[in-house]
Amino acid sequence: MEDIITSLLSKKKETPMDAKELAALAASFRLAMFDVLHDRGTGHWGGASSAAELTTALYFNRMNVKPADPQWEDRDRFILSKGHASMNLYTILANKGFFSTDDLPGFRTLGSHLQGHPSMVKTPGVDMSTGALGHGLSIGIGMSLASRLSGKKNWTYVMSGEGCLNEGQTWEAVMSGAKFRPERLVYMIDYNKVQLDGCCDEIMPLHPLADKFKAFGWNVAPKMYDGHDTQEILDSFAWMDSDDVWPKLVIYNTIKGKGVSFMEGKSAWHGAPIDDKSYASGRPELEADLKNKEAAL
Repeated sequence: MEDIITSLLSKKKETPMDAKELAALAASFRLAMFDVLHDRGTGHWGGASSAAELTTALYFNRMNVKPADPQWEDRDRFILSKGHASMNLYTILANKGFFSTDDLPGFRTLGSHLQGHPSMVKTPGVDMSTGALGHGLSIGIGMSLASRLSGKKNWTYVMSGEGCLNEGQTWEAVMSGAKFRPERLVYMIDYNKVQLDGCCDEIMPLHPLADKFKAFGWNVAPKMYDGHDTQEILDSFAWMDSDDVWPKLVIYNTIKGKGVSFMEGKSAWHGAPIDDKSYASGRPELEADLKNKEAAL
């Protein structure tokens, strides 16, 4: 695992990674997350795993950031509204160079800057602390409008899960976005269809999700993209650049607990500790996926 991470991160530092490279990198990150969450006996595997390809593609293909200068004013911003997936974001930031990968095993330990939910005052590279579920889009709109007032051209990306979409604040933000039209704001939905305590269709159905945003006046992507297919994710990035109608919504079909067959699509693995038996059964599946992605390079 370390060899492929080192190899991919050491080449083409100034060039965005292609789909196959991103797929291998995401697979290595997913395995690394699984190890840490098992070792710590805490954290949220389901939602961290479903977002692995999305965040990997953002940070290693698209976003304009400077790890050596986390507060660079012209950087693109990323807000993880579904903050329980923090292990995913931390793994990305560490491997991008915002802080040492040696910090990752300290996740959720006393004194660690890697808290259960991201904190912008403790962790380099975190653009906004995750607070009340669903506040990410409101803050993202504010950030994007602030960039407009400052004459800056940076992008703002907000990632939510279904839980955020159950919150009234999100839909107030959707209305605000349609009114103020913040440029270069993209709302990305990690649509894994499972929440903490059950299936979304049982708890609070969201279908037809795309039509709802269209009715509110947003520029909605022409299709739901496969959030685990890195080429489709790159295709969605191309759509983001296709016109200047703002704000934009992209929905990605994903699988909660992606990569471990008996965990996929199960609400029980939203935040349950990865016990030794499940770890021993699940890790070989993640290793096999990584080997397949390596072989495709």
